[in-house]
Amino acid sequence: MALDLFKIEKKPLKGLMAVEWVVMIYLVVTLVITLLFYGSMVNPNAMISGRIQIAVTTLLLWAVYRMYPSQLMRLIRICVQMALLSWWYPDTYELNRLLPNLDHVFASWEQALFGFQPALLFSAKISSPVFSELMDLGYASYYPLIALIVIFYFISRRTEFERCAFVIMASFFAYYIIFDLLPVVGPTFYYNAVGVDEIARGSFPAMGDYFNYHQECLTSPGYTDGVFYHLVENAKAAGERPTAAFPSSHVGITTVLMWLAWQTRNRRLLYFMLPFFVLMFFATVYIQAHYAIDALAGLLTGTIFYFLFRFTGAKLKV
Repeated sequence: MALDLFKIEKKPLKGLMAVEWVVMIYLVVTLVITLLFYGSMVNPNAMISGRIQIAVTTLLLWAVYRMYPSQLMRLIRICVQMALLSWWYPDTYELNRLLPNLDHVFASWEQALFGFQPALLFSAKISSPVFSELMDLGYASYYPLIALIVIFYFISRRTEFERCAFVIMASFFAYYIIFDLLPVVGPTFYYNAVGVDEIARGSFPAMGDYFNYHQECLTSPGYTDGVFYHLVENAKAAGERPTAAFPSSHVGITTVLMWLAWQTRNRRLLYFMLPFFVLMFFATVYIQAHYAIDALAGLLTGTIFYFLFRFTGAKLKV
């Protein structure tokens, strides 16, 4: 199996892979938006430069593959695009800050649905160190779960690996499109801006363009000396932006991963991932990254995206 990685393919792919087409389409669409609103954007040159670098990197990897067409190069091409997701995520903030913030709407819906703010009361009601660490463990398991599914498919279901990667990547960029158009920052930013006391009183003022100039958020609640607590806090400090709250892509992508695990018919894989999936769902609200309606919407959209892109992948013969 390992030797197959280096074997020259008899019928190499001539054009871009489906995963790369997803990236390039999103790249071009958002580049056009950047150019149209160039004068209104804060960092348009960095956005344009970053897109050029990603396009060049993609074409260079394609050129290397054409010179040495192998499973190894296909794997590298996919892994590079997945690694670049960390660049694309904060980029959504640069686009959606063109629009007025909508958290007052979503916090009001949350209040109307539940009669209170789950993100405000969840951690206050259950604050034990063990429970807190479990929540942070669930949230920190996000990228390891993605890696687990990708590696499993590559090793055990090689013929379906590229379709698996396509479903994951297409789902990510579907969420990014939503985030570009829907400026919702989530409780950790909104509660901090308004004030926790005001939120507790049921006051949800509109913030306009406040988050264009302020990126301060609440410190995550719970047991502050835990290993997983610090992992979550470090991740927030490294790349968190006031963006991408609705729907929760953490819940949505994890839902996609669960469907991909179910598709393998491997019960051990499915049962291993299930506790992390449950923890992820509740953790997004517990650490105040999302409203409860964000997590619920993540479940729904994740399921929709899985079946949509799996069907699309089959039609494209990925």
